[in-house]
Amino acid sequence: MYYEESDFVETADRETLEVIARARELTREYYFSDYTDTEKRASILRELLGSVGENVAVDTPFHCDHGKNIFLGNDVIINMNCTFVDNAPIHIGNRVLIASNVQLYTSSHPVLPKERLIPDWKGKNTTFFRSFARPIEIKDNAWIGGGSIILPGVTVGENSVIGAGSLVNRSIPDNCVAVGNPCRVIRRI
Repeated sequence: MYYEESDFVETADRETLEVIARARELTREYYFSDYTDTEKRASILRELLGSVGENVAVDTPFHCDHGKNIFLGNDVIINMNCTFVDNAPIHIGNRVLIASNVQLYTSSHPVLPKERLIPDWKGKNTTFFRSFARPIEIKDNAWIGGGSIILPGVTVGENSVIGAGSLVNRSIPDNCVAVGNPCRVIRRI
């Protein structure tokens, strides 16, 4: 995979760790909130996420790294046990369905050890490895099937359906059904 120097993100500086810690607190509070207390749950989501549209349902458990990099449109359902690694922005459009156990990963690591590992990292307020991040976008009216994994830099097109258990490692165009590992278009709709 080709990446620019600007794709790399710091994951262990104090500011980032504070953001992650706050996201963990909020997701824990959200998890233990009364399911029927929709006002409190909506308030937690508004504090946790970058933006939340109207008529949004996020089931628990829900996991994310930063929270503030997640932007949800209107009429969005995120089912239980989803994980969003949001080191880069995740934009989810309107009328989007995300089934259980879906994982969105904006972040990954270089394959080559010389690019992935940082020599003499101790004492530099960082980790021993490098991470890069690219945004994910799920456009209006998309449906992401259960257990799917969407990798960095992927866009799922408007009205498209991702079949359950798919590994989406490249962008999927508008108006199609795509399935598999790796995910590929099998039908236009």
